[in-house]
Amino acid sequence: MKIEHIAIWVKDIEKMRKFYTHYFGAKSNSLYVNEKKGFSSYFLAFSDGSRLELMRKETINGQSTPDHLGWAHTAFSVGSKEAVDSLTEKLKVDGYTIKGNPRTTGDGYYESVIEDPEGNIVEITI
Repeated sequence: MKIEHIAIWVKDIEKMRKFYTHYFGAKSNSLYVNEKKGFSSYFLAFSDGSRLELMRKETINGQSTPDHLGWAHTAFSVGSKEAVDSLTEKLKVDGYTIKGNPRTTGDGYYESVIEDPEGNIVEITI
């Protein structure tokens, strides 16, 4: 069994697509739009076959953004400590929020923690 994809609600779908394609090497499909429902989405595919769906809807339950609990974070494995350090530094230089600098955690992961453009938590691991 494997997770087919993870989906997140976003405010700025283009900004989020550019973030994940630029920094994490995702390949994006064409924008899907359902005008009747005010819904649009992208599927982003990563080199290992995993996928992330970015979804935007004009309103959800009368609100402009979702109002529900979701995932705590998404973790991306980049292969080495050097790659974790390098990507974290690139994101820092480019102005993204670094929530946790690269370190070995108590449960043995080497990781950093950053925020994507809309404040979602992303762990960068080996």
